[in-house]
Amino acid sequence: QLQLVQSGGGLVQPGGPLRLPCAASGFAFSSYAMNWVRQAPGKGLEWVSRIYSGGNITMDADSVRDRFTISRDNAKNTLYLQINDAKPEDTAVYYCAKERSPTNWEGYGMDYWGKGTLVTVSS
Repeated sequence: QLQLVQSGGGLVQPGGPLRLPCAASGFAFSSYAMNWVRQAPGKGLEWVSRIYSGGNITMDADSVRDRFTISRDNAKNTLYLQINDAKPEDTAVYYCAKERSPTNWEGYGMDYWGKGTLVTVSS
């Protein structure tokens, strides 16, 4: 059974760090590009970051570039999002998501999503 299990959310002060893990199982994790997507309160989904299956290439939204880092440990079947210099506008539910195709082309979209974890940035 395919699973994407998320943890690591919670309250963080502005400027602080937080790491979000996403533990994957039930599929060939190392063959698929992965994404982080977030949804702020009352807002729509916003794509945050993407990483190729091998971890060699990453992409980031302008809003998080130089502050967030996506990474993966294929030996542990785990995806990570490292949040640094957190800002109040980063408050959102963060989802990890698997891409539909093992080709590293993003056009097929994301077919499986974690349940999300809430990150609240506030003093």
